Amino acid sequence: MTDWHGEYPPSRPVRVEGGLTLRSKRGDIARTWWSRRFIEVLESFGMGGRLERGRRYARSGQVMSLSLSTSLVVALVMGSRPEPYRARIGVRKFGDDDWRRIEHALADRAVFAAKLLAGEMPPEIEEVFGELGLTLFPRSLRELSMDCTCPDWEVPCKHLAATCYLLAESFDTDPFEILAWRGRSREDLLDRLRELRDPIPAADESAEDALPRLEDSLDSFWLRPKVPAVPEPEEPVARHPDAILDQLDPLTVLGHSITEELRPLYRRIADA
Repeated sequence: MTDWHGEYPPSRPVRVEGGLTLRSKRGDIARTWWSRRFIEVLESFGMGGRLERGRRYARSGQVMSLSLSTSLVVALVMGSRPEPYRARIGVRKFGDDDWRRIEHALADRAVFAAKLLAGEMPPEIEEVFGELGLTLFPRSLRELSMDCTCPDWEVPCKHLAATCYLLAESFDTDPFEILAWRGRSREDLLDRLRELRDPIPAADESAEDALPRLEDSLDSFWLRPKVPAVPEPEEPVARHPDAILDQLDPLTVLGHSITEELRPLYRRIADA
């Protein structure tokens, strides 16, 4: 039943035991620049006021689960009904050709792989995507889709908004999730960067051709191989035990040559 304004009357959500909650209990939610950037992008689409509705849901543990896969985030959010609502946030993933260009651009700069491995997203990475005509975060609503099974027709509803906040906090914890959302998992991306930065040299076919074939070596297989003659050892060059001192710069202290003072000591050590 609706009121005279045609809106659903406020209702209390069903409490959830063990739901996902935000670490931030007050104030800003995103801690890192990349998760703040994600929230800013959503707000730039005119979602700022609608996002605020989900902040209380996200902090009180109404989100029961959150899963991220390539281009899609799915969350189960408990509202005022006995069954949880399913909230989905999709983004346009990059194709294989785009990812090949991204991987080559990232491999050219070792600092990117190092920072990502340390759990940090370098701010310059947005410039790399921009140089390729791409954006790390959605640039418009056409690259983003949101839907929820709740009866609220506005987007984002409070269930989707709560999902957005938890997604931003998961980006705080692991920046690779942003890249996975766009189509590349951590393992695949890092493996590819290692291949590009340390390629395995191709086998030398000319060297393989120089090896004798087995069928051409059957007659001589059991013969004793010819051992090349060992050259006579050259007579060792005599060296003075104090010769190393000749390689040092002259060192004089109070008119005495330290180098010359050390020579008798070196000779006595050699004699011993």
